[in-house]
Amino acid sequence: MLASVLRVIEQFSASMDRPGITNIALHPISWNEPTILERRFRPGVSPQEAVVLAADLLHEDYAYVFEANWDLWTPETVSGSWVRRPTAVNFIVRGEEFEDGESKVEGEIEVDFGLDTPFLYEGQQLTQELDSRIRANVQTLVDFVHRAEKHSGAVTRLLWSESDENLAQKLVSRLQRTQ
Repeated sequence: MLASVLRVIEQFSASMDRPGITNIALHPISWNEPTILERRFRPGVSPQEAVVLAADLLHEDYAYVFEANWDLWTPETVSGSWVRRPTAVNFIVRGEEFEDGESKVEGEIEVDFGLDTPFLYEGQQLTQELDSRIRANVQTLVDFVHRAEKHSGAVTRLLWSESDENLAQKLVSRLQRTQ
């Protein structure tokens, strides 16, 4: 399972300002249990180094969380101009026996992109610049998903949103409004 997540992480377009894996956490048995290992890295370490560290504590009833950053367009609050800013992404790997077999329902590998705001900016009036930034962020997401799918051997994928709505449908809808 760690070899699979390594192949996924290797397809990730890491942030120029915060490259590498910046955090790793190992959860035994359930999300309710305290972590048995948490390490923060400044600067980040290579995905290979992070996976080797986790592999020392490989168990079927553990979950492993690797945090990395990528650069997405974000509006500055003061000036209103747009900048590419590091944004956290979590790569979650679940052992088969973790949380009573959660991996069978949620998947063995999950990539948590956080809030869908950088891909939608719902509630903001569409402008040419907003359209351009949304499209660039969505393209970054789509490129990663295609590379990860191609190189990981994944048989299924799901783009899910914190709003409990299908993110793929929300993206299509928003991009259609920007045309």
